[in-house]
Amino acid sequence: MSAPSFSSFPAFTTFPDLDPGPSTRTSQPAEDKDKSKDKDRKRYKKSRRDDDRESDDERRKRKHKHDKHKRDSDRTEDRDRDRRRRRSRSPTRHKSYGASDDERRKVEEDRRYKPIESEVTHIRETLVYFTDRKGDPLNVRYGGLHAGDVPKYHPVGWGRKVLGLSPGLSIVYRGRGGVEVALPGKRKMPELTDSRVRRMLATGPTRRLLTSSEDKFKYKEEDGFLRITTNRPRKDDQDYREIELSKQPNLDSDLSDSSEESSSSGDESDTTPLTSLQATLKELEERLAAKPDDVPAWLSLLAHTLTTVPTTTKNATKARAEITVSVLSRALSAHPSNARSKILRLKYMKAGEELWQDGKLRSEWENAVKVDDIEIWMAWLDWRVRTSGEILKSLVEDATRVIRALDVRQDEVGQLRVFWRVAVALRDAGYVERANALFQAQAELLFHTPSTALNLPFEDQLNSLEEFWDAEVPRIGEPGAAGWATWEASNRPDLPPPPASKPTRPDPQIRDPYSRWATSEALADRTRALPIRSTDEDEDRTDPYAVVLLSDIRPFLLPVRSARAQDVFRRIWLAFAGLHIPGFLASLSPRPAENTDDRWAYAHFASPPYLTAIFPSHADSTAGRITADAQAGVLIGREREYGSGFGPVKSWGYGTIGPLDNLGQGRWTMWTAEDVQGVDVGLVREIFKQCRAAGDNTDWDVLTLAFEAAVSLKGAVKVSKTLLANARESLPHWAAHARLECLRGRLDDARKVYQTVLATSSQQRPGEGDLWWDWAHMEWLSRNEDAALQVIIRSSGVAGSGGIAVLRAKRHFESLLMTDLLRASWRERAPWIKLAVLLELLTSSAQSAMTLLDFYLNALEQGSAAHESLTVASLAILYDHSVVLKNPTPPALLRERAERAIEKYPSNTAVLGIFLEAEKGQGIWGRVRATLGETAADGTGKEKDLARRVAEVWVAGWEKGRWEAEIERTRSGLAAAAEDERTRGSATLWKVFVAFELRAGQPERAKRVLYRAVGECPLVKELYLLAFGPLRASFSARELNALGDTMAERGVRMRVGLDEVVGDWTEGGEGVNSKAEEGDLDEIEARARELRRLMPY
Repeated sequence: MSAPSFSSFPAFTTFPDLDPGPSTRTSQPAEDKDKSKDKDRKRYKKSRRDDDRESDDERRKRKHKHDKHKRDSDRTEDRDRDRRRRRSRSPTRHKSYGASDDERRKVEEDRRYKPIESEVTHIRETLVYFTDRKGDPLNVRYGGLHAGDVPKYHPVGWGRKVLGLSPGLSIVYRGRGGVEVALPGKRKMPELTDSRVRRMLATGPTRRLLTSSEDKFKYKEEDGFLRITTNRPRKDDQDYREIELSKQPNLDSDLSDSSEESSSSGDESDTTPLTSLQATLKELEERLAAKPDDVPAWLSLLAHTLTTVPTTTKNATKARAEITVSVLSRALSAHPSNARSKILRLKYMKAGEELWQDGKLRSEWENAVKVDDIEIWMAWLDWRVRTSGEILKSLVEDATRVIRALDVRQDEVGQLRVFWRVAVALRDAGYVERANALFQAQAELLFHTPSTALNLPFEDQLNSLEEFWDAEVPRIGEPGAAGWATWEASNRPDLPPPPASKPTRPDPQIRDPYSRWATSEALADRTRALPIRSTDEDEDRTDPYAVVLLSDIRPFLLPVRSARAQDVFRRIWLAFAGLHIPGFLASLSPRPAENTDDRWAYAHFASPPYLTAIFPSHADSTAGRITADAQAGVLIGREREYGSGFGPVKSWGYGTIGPLDNLGQGRWTMWTAEDVQGVDVGLVREIFKQCRAAGDNTDWDVLTLAFEAAVSLKGAVKVSKTLLANARESLPHWAAHARLECLRGRLDDARKVYQTVLATSSQQRPGEGDLWWDWAHMEWLSRNEDAALQVIIRSSGVAGSGGIAVLRAKRHFESLLMTDLLRASWRERAPWIKLAVLLELLTSSAQSAMTLLDFYLNALEQGSAAHESLTVASLAILYDHSVVLKNPTPPALLRERAERAIEKYPSNTAVLGIFLEAEKGQGIWGRVRATLGETAADGTGKEKDLARRVAEVWVAGWEKGRWEAEIERTRSGLAAAAEDERTRGSATLWKVFVAFELRAGQPERAKRVLYRAVGECPLVKELYLLAFGPLRASFSARELNALGDTMAERGVRMRVGLDEVVGDWTEGGEGVNSKAEEGDLDEIEARARELRRLMPY
């Protein structure tokens, strides 16, 4: 780097050439110089020896005399030098020399350039930086500075100063996490990560402040005033009343008071200080002693007791289980009503699984199922599925036992939940054809039972269904299927079976036999889901499980007939096919908050498209490596980039958000293009087509349109027109069609629909409020506020415009909501509330609109579906007003409401999306981390469902370039989920955990996680296939063979035996196929060595 140039600095060519002038010293020969040097050296050595001999006093005297002589000689030399300088500068002396012009010119130039030199020196001292216009091109190539590179400039103050800060502040510590700025000269401040600070925080308090039992205030109040004492002496005159002698004090009373004070102070000093946790436990124990049947108090006692053993400690699982068993055993025996509490029973049994032997565990489960609750029965069935040895045999016995118990209670929805769990267990174990055959047979019973078999006993119906099944005609879910009833009405024609799907072959470039076998098994399970016919010429016809007989699935078929059961069944089939309906699973329980079926039902979170969407791309995850740019030598931090707050995880209460409702600036609906990736579109379309009930199918048709819109918006509009041809008077169908036009961006077509349908408004037709709200909302988002205001006034039945019309419209909405629609269903009241709020927003302010909305929100029960729906609606309106339309609004208004909403509904990802959108640009991750943390405000652990866990994994990559910094936090969250009894047995969670470790570049960690996953979920085939596929490099052939033997012992289905594919292949390539692959292996090894040589670039 060249030196800086200044216009005022003179060029070097302007300086005169200086000649060596006459010297006053005479030249001395070289030999004489050498001799004199030797003499001086000898004299110096002799003086050193003499100095060593002399005493300290003599040395001090001689030194003092030498210093004084030196000072005198220096003064003499200075005087001589000044005298010579004055003589040389005198004009008479310059005249006496012949070459005086050059010296005079030099003196003048020195005098002229002396101010310039001082100015340059001052500029150099005050210059902040030097300009490096070229920069280092390797930073762009490799993404940052190399650790060994040294910058070509020196920072001001050697890197201790920060541009923009006060000069009195400097950097006192620089670490990996940032820098610490403080006053100079101060030592490094302690941090929370220091060992000394951690020890101090871990220790309990050694003293405490005790309040006095007598005086609560420092100053006593007298006649409404506080008499404040002072220590300064007062010179007031003595009051005449005090001249008299005071009465003698009562010595006995004084002695008693002093003794009481001393005893009380002694008691207070002897009291052992209690921590906040100990005080909380003491309070809970007192509450339980007074009311032993207080179940929430028992749960709070358990939660606070478990905080003494963090999940990250060694053997935490067993220790926490022992604590749980100890506390809950007390709770169950404390009161007879506690023994029938299902939440206490379930927690007690989950902890006992970690401690008890098989005999005791089985007997405890028998005691638990005596409560006869659906949640306990589902937990018992899940335990049996995870611990049974022969899945096909034990599943029949266990499922039929639960179905019979629920049939006595006539719980059809509970029986369908058992049916769903059986289908998932069969699919996880590899029996995909049998699981899909279950749904096909049950759909024939529910939707296509012949009229001649309706009144027959259920066993006779199954016998008649078996004849239809053995005919091998197309069944529901297959193309060309007409149904069992049509087949019977047509005199049982001999129809050809549907064409079998062609088998897919794995990639021929996969050389490793283990990886090739795993890929073949995964492709077959995904593409050959439906059972084949016995007459099909297929390579799988030798597989005994590819052809499914009705006798194989007959024990699981249910005798349900109600309309509610029909609607629940077809939605269960959609969820099993991969179309997740948010909130539907929890709605199947009488108390949705206690439903834990998401552990096995939410398998779509672990599908390849979802895993791709959950984790950020490689470019986004590494974008933060360059955190600053340099402009003229000054580091400028880059602007933070964020993704959309609305991620791939969809979770909210059932009915909170409609299938075609759109949130965010993009198209974020219940189902998007990412949600239908990996779904068998043909099968889902057949389900929608062939599972139509005899009654009202409005909601089912709206779901159909939502699915078609996720596949293709143009195709969805065509399907909508077909449905409208058969339901011209249905307002929900017209509303769905108009929303499709809005999603396509054709607002004029949607406006024509609204104008035509609402031409004759009566406010009495069901579904009309949704049309008015959709119309006004569309005009508002298109930045046409006047048109939106006119639509709202028109919906109220008020003619005209202006302030009078607005007041009349407000009065109309108030009367409508408080009288006419007070007892109406929530779906009818919600759009009119939103219209009233939007009217207030357009005519007043956002604060007044939220005040009006809170009035209706406070009238609803917190935690209900209506309360959650209106909470999301309030956030959506405020988000559209401030973020989408960019109207001036205080940012704290949306942020504070989003924080309160996410505390009430932590698993609602729509609320989470708005919360993240409100946090954009704040630069503070504290609120986001507190939301995603594992500890609640009272210090206890948070209980999170599976959707919340997966959403937190996605949030780590929400800010671009921050994913690598959040790896440890995400790993700790997944580790806590793997230890939590709520999600420990979820195969989906373990798949996400393994995928996360692979994405983080930790295959050995992923291997250890996989072994734990196989131990928790021993009958999930996809977990085993991970070792043969993505983790193949971490497993040896011996380990893979052992896993294959374990699969065979546990009854996990393998379409082709592992030994048939591997053959004589060995790990070192010494088998039969090793010679053919020797050249490829050498090339791969050479490339691997070259990549290792080029690391880390």
